[in-house]
Amino acid sequence: MTKPAPATDRAAAPLRDDGGAVDALIDALRRLPGVGQKSAQRMAFHLLQHDRGGAEQLALALHQANLRVRHCERCHTFTEAPLCAICSDATRDAKLLCVVETPADQAALERTGSYRGCYFVLQGRLSPLDGIGTRDIGAAELLARATDGTTEEVIIATSFTAEGEATAHVLGEALRARGLRATRIARGVPIGSELEYVDLGTIAHALSDRR
Repeated sequence: MTKPAPATDRAAAPLRDDGGAVDALIDALRRLPGVGQKSAQRMAFHLLQHDRGGAEQLALALHQANLRVRHCERCHTFTEAPLCAICSDATRDAKLLCVVETPADQAALERTGSYRGCYFVLQGRLSPLDGIGTRDIGAAELLARATDGTTEEVIIATSFTAEGEATAHVLGEALRARGLRATRIARGVPIGSELEYVDLGTIAHALSDRR
């Protein structure tokens, strides 16, 4: 008759899988913007069932990025060096400073290839209901950067949401009070769209901002 395993061996045996690791992965994926419970579950099951190598690669990339990526000391975008590639580029026009809400917005403007100035990335946008004020978005740092004696025009490229408009107004007033030229990116009808399907607010602004 087989003797039962010693208590020490039983204690060292692996714990029964109760789904805790899977649930933790799903909860982690749900932190991504626009990802709900079902989408997170689908991603988790796909990685675990069909792409274990991809799961390892994703985990390593997230770990490395979390350790190495920081904010640029000059514009606050993401970088691994003290200064990002744009701030380190001497060919950029230092007289132009474009203010955006996030590094993603900066990347979108860069993809157009139409802007060769510098940037300042805010830490979000004003939202009084959420308790987010000017200190929380780096307004003081922006004003210090804009009044460095080099900047001639500050282009405010915040989003056209209520919070983005409020942010643009507050920053614009503060910049103009210091004698700086502050401009706002224009709104218009998207290229390739038909006028009858464009919302009325966009059409109204396209008319007022016509050139």
